[in-house]
Amino acid sequence: MNHLVAILFLLINILSCSNKTMPTMDKTDNKSAITYLAIGDSYTIGEQVPGKDNFPNQVYSLMKKNFSDFTEPRIIAKTGWTTDELEKGIIAADKTEPLQASYDFVSLLIGVNNQYRGRTVENYKPEFEELLKKAIRFAGNKANHVVVVSIPDWGVTPFAKGRDRNKIAKEIDAYNAAAKEITEKYTIHYIDITPWTREAANDNSLFAADGLHPSGKEYKRWAERIAEFFKSRL
Repeated sequence: MNHLVAILFLLINILSCSNKTMPTMDKTDNKSAITYLAIGDSYTIGEQVPGKDNFPNQVYSLMKKNFSDFTEPRIIAKTGWTTDELEKGIIAADKTEPLQASYDFVSLLIGVNNQYRGRTVENYKPEFEELLKKAIRFAGNKANHVVVVSIPDWGVTPFAKGRDRNKIAKEIDAYNAAAKEITEKYTIHYIDITPWTREAANDNSLFAADGLHPSGKEYKRWAERIAEFFKSRL
């Protein structure tokens, strides 16, 4: 008799569990943290704006709305860095605070200081390509999880007053053309924000206080485009 009662109790429990509604899973359930590495120069670190307003952190804020496991970005960038200095900076950052074996997403924006210091595009190309290959490795060899952002045109800024603005624009265009060509060679997503930065010539709200670097308002536009791309990969 006791055996019959036990069997009946077990059957009731099984039937009860089978009738329960299964929990709804969102996109972040059973998934590890979504990570993002941003490498570059002053445009990545966000010179002259609060940390929360640089574009990597604005990307984080946008992504967090839909993906609760999206973590704060690891940023390796410094004002004034050229391509070779970024390469050294990555090595130094890894020694100070070891980088992860891989990240879900990686962004790269570098080159304006090469142009500013008068270096040639031919010098830029191989150094940019090495950084791009490193970015792919950081993304776990997933080229479609890497994004390259074009170099802004600082020639339209108040800082450039008295300089040859047309010459600066042509040189920035040449650098961007080289970067885009290499980026497409590796089938990596390229975001051209340069036309937006040229709008700042007639809109001072797109400048930070120094009259050279972008404001948080300008970075927001970049962040929206990058976040849109990241979401398409999740």
